Amino acid sequence: MIECAIWWAAPLPNDPEYLTLLDEPEQGRHRAYRLEIDQRRFLTGRVMAKTVLGERLGLSAQEVRFDATCDDCGKPHGKPRIKGVEFSISHSGDRIGLAVTTAPVGLDVETENRKADDSLISYALNEAEQKALNGLSAAERASAFFQYWTRKEALMKATGKGLKIPLQSITLDGARLAASTHAALNPNSTWLQDLTPGEGYRAAVAILTTENVTTTETNWHP
Repeated sequence: MIECAIWWAAPLPNDPEYLTLLDEPEQGRHRAYRLEIDQRRFLTGRVMAKTVLGERLGLSAQEVRFDATCDDCGKPHGKPRIKGVEFSISHSGDRIGLAVTTAPVGLDVETENRKADDSLISYALNEAEQKALNGLSAAERASAFFQYWTRKEALMKATGKGLKIPLQSITLDGARLAASTHAALNPNSTWLQDLTPGEGYRAAVAILTTENVTTTETNWHP
């Protein structure tokens, strides 16, 4: 049995007490965001992850250092990693999420009130999945689409390959990977679950494992 813990947080302010927890590359990424809300989402994800993982690893949040080296270009903007634990960070709107477990994991959260136009739907969903949206109102259509989206994003994040895996290569049956034409995803060794990030949001977590998984969802405050 694998345990997966998920934490949800609201954006922290750009206060010195939180900014000091960012290392030099993270400080650079934080400054590079043009919008304050984007800075705060990034800051919150890092502070929450360092605090939670520090407690698990017997370290202070200040001592936690991530390796975010991009596999393609070598710059520090890849998926953050640390030895001894698997985790995934995601954010959208005023919701920042962190999933922590012991097997490769992907977490995705999205606001469900964004517009889901035909071009986006045809880009992300295969024909069978698109048909499932027929007859829905605009609001219902957007909500259903972003549930598909979060599930697929979570699966792709769990592999570490992200959007290198085509969205249409993944076929879902509810919150279950029914088929994949990409070698990185196997329905027999993939676990997927919808989450409850709060009203107005959709979220899912995926873990690459053949074991059963139990999850907990908790609100996080510094």
